[in-house]
Amino acid sequence: MTAFETVQLVVRIALACVFVGMGVLHFVPGPARGMAAMIPPRMRWGAPFSPSVLVVLTGVCELAGGIGLLVPWTRVAAAICLAVFLVAVFPANAYAARHKERFGAFGTPLIPRLLLQVLLIALCVFCAL
Repeated sequence: MTAFETVQLVVRIALACVFVGMGVLHFVPGPARGMAAMIPPRMRWGAPFSPSVLVVLTGVCELAGGIGLLVPWTRVAAAICLAVFLVAVFPANAYAARHKERFGAFGTPLIPRLLLQVLLIALCVFCAL
C-alpha cells in the first residue's frame, strides 16, 4: 500500500465515522427535532416530504454514504453521492446560521459552515480518486 493509499484509507474511515455518526443523530428524538426545524420554510412541502420525513431521508443517506465509503465496489459512488448530499443540505445549514438564536449549536456561523462543507466535499472527492 502506498502512502497515498494509506492517507486515503484513513480519510475514508474518518469520513465514514463522521457520516455514520451524524446519520445516527437523525434518529435521536432531540437532535432530529432540531434538524427538522432547520429546514427552511421554502422547503417545507408537507406530506410526503414533511420536515420529519426529510430528516429521516437525510439520515438514511448519511448512513448509507458512510458505510458505502468503506465498501470497495461502492466507494466512488458513495463519495460522489455524499458530495452532492452536502450541497443539497447546505440550505438548511445556511438557514440555521442565519437564525443562531433559535438553533444554538446547530447554528454554526455561515462562513465557517460553508468552509466546512467545502472541506467535506473535497475530502469526499479525495476518497473517490
